[in-house]
Amino acid sequence: MAKPSSDSEFETRFYEAVHQRDPLFSDVVELLGGLYTKQGRIADGLKMDRKLVRLRPDNATAHYNLACSLALSRRRTEALRSLEHAITLGYDDYDWMQQDPDLEGLKDHPAFQKLLAKLQPQS
Repeated sequence: MAKPSSDSEFETRFYEAVHQRDPLFSDVVELLGGLYTKQGRIADGLKMDRKLVRLRPDNATAHYNLACSLALSRRRTEALRSLEHAITLGYDDYDWMQQDPDLEGLKDHPAFQKLLAKLQPQS
């Protein structure tokens, strides 16, 4: 049997097969979103993140991941809206949000700074 070109590609094919059999399996949707993004398949990752938000509308991390995909897709307004919704739902990882490379395109935006300030730990 030929070895897959990478573990990531093997994983992706495996989870795509699972997703095909059970498109509502939210854990697999979440995994595929992350794998696609890591592989540079931003549009596919965005599609999975949008689906995950539909499957888990009250999940703060799902909305955060959607914000990341939107930011990577240069959809700043939508990304900021999704990020704000994630925070409203309880997302509170200030340190990660500050350094997350997926959000790089938002970091100079005043609305991003405002959201970050909401999470900033009080000294």
